[in-house]
Amino acid sequence: LRAFDAASGGAVRAMIEEGEFKGKVGTSAFSRAIAGTAKHVGVVGVGKRGEATTSAMLTLGSAAAAQAQKSKCKTLGIKGADGFENAVAAGAYLGATEDQRFKSKPQAKTLESVSLLDVSADVSEGKARAVGVQLTKDLVAAPPNVVTPTAMAEVAKSIAAAHPDCMSVKILEKADCEKLGMGSFLGVSEASDEPPKFIHLTYKGAGSDLKKVAVVGKGLTFDSGGYNLKAGAGSMIEMMKFDMGGSGATLGAAKIIAQTKPAGVECHFIIASCENMIGSRGLRPGDILTASNGKTIEVNNTDAEGRLTLADALVYADKTCGATAIVDCATLTGAIIVALGNDIAGLFSPKDAAAKRVEDAAKAAGEDLWRMPMPDSMWSIMKSEIADMKNTGSRGGGSITAALFLKQFVDESVEWSHVDLAGPVWDDKKGGATGYGAALFAAWV
Repeated sequence: LRAFDAASGGAVRAMIEEGEFKGKVGTSAFSRAIAGTAKHVGVVGVGKRGEATTSAMLTLGSAAAAQAQKSKCKTLGIKGADGFENAVAAGAYLGATEDQRFKSKPQAKTLESVSLLDVSADVSEGKARAVGVQLTKDLVAAPPNVVTPTAMAEVAKSIAAAHPDCMSVKILEKADCEKLGMGSFLGVSEASDEPPKFIHLTYKGAGSDLKKVAVVGKGLTFDSGGYNLKAGAGSMIEMMKFDMGGSGATLGAAKIIAQTKPAGVECHFIIASCENMIGSRGLRPGDILTASNGKTIEVNNTDAEGRLTLADALVYADKTCGATAIVDCATLTGAIIVALGNDIAGLFSPKDAAAKRVEDAAKAAGEDLWRMPMPDSMWSIMKSEIADMKNTGSRGGGSITAALFLKQFVDESVEWSHVDLAGPVWDDKKGGATGYGAALFAAWV
């Protein structure tokens, strides 16, 4: 750092002292250089020496690249902690990328290249992560008239087409889903003019006796709430384009896996995608649906629709694909945001080993989640007098009863976990999609 300061003519020391920069994670300071070949210099806080994390190194790369773009630089050099080269590379790629797809006059970008200083390590894993996370961000941020169920299916097809050596895809249409008895999923989609799409991407890694696993993502490309319409202040109906955050993460994870090609595993990426709309054919409060495992559901709230689509997707992952380990991910409840805030996802699993595996993946990916309780005693709230279950319980513990609902559609022998990522898929401060989950679920696979 002293050599870096000397090369910049003392700009770094002055910047640190004047700004009282302490190196805390997430803080940064940038300035024009006084001397040397670089025109601009900066420091980004990553915490105490020897305690670097993947998350902090992602922020280092992202903050540096974003500032380089802002300063209209053509080249950028970054020095991060040893062993975190892939995280820095991924962060830099993401920080340099700005979503201008829907602007009539996009701003020209100047940054042409990024170099990791004093690094000879292979950063292909970091590049793969960045591509997958960016795909997730692009999907979640796009409006619902662009990312429809059909568009989601086309993205899955494009992933398979780009990686034919390890990826294959099958799209089940409405008639196919009817034959499989997916009454829960199809009930949600009934009022929409957009046809439902059941997406099944399969990855097969090298080796024999592959372990079969599945990532299942909620795929509501728009959620009006149905007849329990999202209305009034705080309903967030205008933001319901991100209700496919789970499926966006699923496709992002599939893209990462297709590029990194882990051996010994067969992974099924499954999405039951549709819209939840209002119309004469629409799902009504009080209707009873029959899922593909034969269980019946009294719908007492049409705005608790994500769990209805996931029910049939989980049965498919379990029974049709034969997955012995399943993780599902969904922007499932507002209750999880009340519990954990906007930056942390909720993790639910009846098995400690299953939860530990997801927690380890989250740590490796640098994404935050927290394991929540799911006591069976709360299931009594969900019991129906005229069907096997209701789709919502009481006001309290909404994220817990939602997880208990999903549990009914996975065999007890399966290592199953549920991640409610309603909070961290969107950054209110920056006003954009975060790409949360893509790296986490790829690490889990």
